Amino acid sequence: MISANARTAGQELRRPDGEPVRVLVVDDEATLTDLLSMALRYEGWQVRSAGNGTAAVRMAREFEPDAVVLDIMLPDLDGLEVLRRLRGVRPDVPVLFLTARDAVEDRVAGLTAGGDDYVTKPFSLEEVVARLRALMRRAGVGTTRDDAVLVVGDLSLDEDSHEVRRGGDLVSLTATEFELLRYLMRNPRRVLSKAQILDRVWNYDFGGQANVVELYISYLRKKIDAGRPPMIHTMRGAGYVLKAAQ
Repeated sequence: MISANARTAGQELRRPDGEPVRVLVVDDEATLTDLLSMALRYEGWQVRSAGNGTAAVRMAREFEPDAVVLDIMLPDLDGLEVLRRLRGVRPDVPVLFLTARDAVEDRVAGLTAGGDDYVTKPFSLEEVVARLRALMRRAGVGTTRDDAVLVVGDLSLDEDSHEVRRGGDLVSLTATEFELLRYLMRNPRRVLSKAQILDRVWNYDFGGQANVVELYISYLRKKIDAGRPPMIHTMRGAGYVLKAAQ
């Protein structure tokens, strides 16, 4: 098991030289690129971005990415041409295509041309991370350090099996409760604001509705802290913090 103090160490993929894996994000939507880059850096990965196909090919030569997130619609070259040129630079690099939800022909064309997988817009950041991790593992790009279990006090969370236990007892959580707890456990003893939690767990879908955070914190407390010394604490005017029970 690993301590949550190392944040996502158990999930980090590493190159043979011990460095974090490298991911190149290619999309002409700056906001989307920033969100993806932030999520991938949170996983401990090195990230570079490009806003068009020409820059992507140049960046691939310089950065030598272990995986590429590639929008199929770009302002200069289309994604299929970029893929062809990328393969000339990095023949075996896994490529995850981003496509429009209704563009079935793009998805088929991308996979036929040698793309390894695709996600459709709009997508969840967690899905992109999971698919990239699977692609890199399949390609033998990196190795994981230790296993994927976060531990804080007598609370454990397995990121692969999604099992959560408190004092050895299995705790049943919904998907959203699991993501919220995972975020808290990746940041033990750190006060997280409602805005930070909204950003990470719900992306930007709930806007300023901070009450949804209060609601799900209350759900978690009933399942994690009920009948036990509390681990989830409210810091008035600041946010929430999870720490081992005293």
